[in-house]
Amino acid sequence: MTSTLVRRLFEHNNWSNLHLLDFCLDLEDDVWDTKPDLAAYGSIRSTWEHIVASQVGYLRLLTLPFEQRSISNESIAFSTLRASTIASGEGFLKLIDDLNDVEQRDPLQTSDGYYVDAWVVVIQAINHATEHREQIKLILTSLGLTPPSVDGWAYGEVKKAVVPILL
Repeated sequence: MTSTLVRRLFEHNNWSNLHLLDFCLDLEDDVWDTKPDLAAYGSIRSTWEHIVASQVGYLRLLTLPFEQRSISNESIAFSTLRASTIASGEGFLKLIDDLNDVEQRDPLQTSDGYYVDAWVVVIQAINHATEHREQIKLILTSLGLTPPSVDGWAYGEVKKAVVPILL
């Protein structure tokens, strides 16, 4: 049950990332590069690059030995955003399928001088993406666009786990 629930959290995270990213991919470059006048990471482009690079980095932290991880936070090329989002999302699903392995790991050494329990990285991966997706949605709304809903209810409807009662 626990691993199924955690898997669903990551399935939702992956769907949310792709659903909002696909919406954004239809936008003009000037929208992608608009510098927001609000509390956000940066432009839509820089925020997406940050979300995906971070997700890739969290997965590397959880799956690769310290020596094989990149010391610097690699940037993700705009042309590979979607493919990198899919690949890292699938990587998390594979990792979560063996949840006991994640929970049993010794603390992981980060490149910036910390030891961190693996469960913290798992929580951070979802929380980080959620926060930045909301920033992107806020930027889109401030530009007069209506972003898609990517919350749990919307995902539940897509998966037919939220259905109206017909009277």
